Amino acid sequence: QAQLVESGGGLVQAGGSLRLSCADSTSTFSSYARGWFRQAPGKERQFVAAVSYSGISTLYADSVKGRFTLSRDNAKNTVYLQMNSLKPEDTAVYYCTAGAYSARPEEYKYWGQGTQVTVSS
Repeated sequence: QAQLVESGGGLVQAGGSLRLSCADSTSTFSSYARGWFRQAPGKERQFVAAVSYSGISTLYADSVKGRFTLSRDNAKNTVYLQMNSLKPEDTAVYYCTAGAYSARPEEYKYWGQGTQVTVSS
């Protein structure tokens, strides 16, 4: 059964770093674009980053550009979100997705369970 499994969330101090991982356990989504979204308490789900199936093209939200890097390792069926210079406003549940190459959540049909990222002041 196809499944996206996320890991790497946790508590970190402002200015620190975290790396999120999302594994495709059955190699179902190797030819799909992959993305990350986040949702803070009381707010709408926001686009964070996306990478094309080839790994050549990437999109980033303005709020994370220059701080976050999305990459994929097809040999390991895994995508990563490297988050540096974290700020308290980055605190949210982060969701891994697979689908079309887009910043719109409706273009992604497959979602992970979400992982909590908390950044303290």
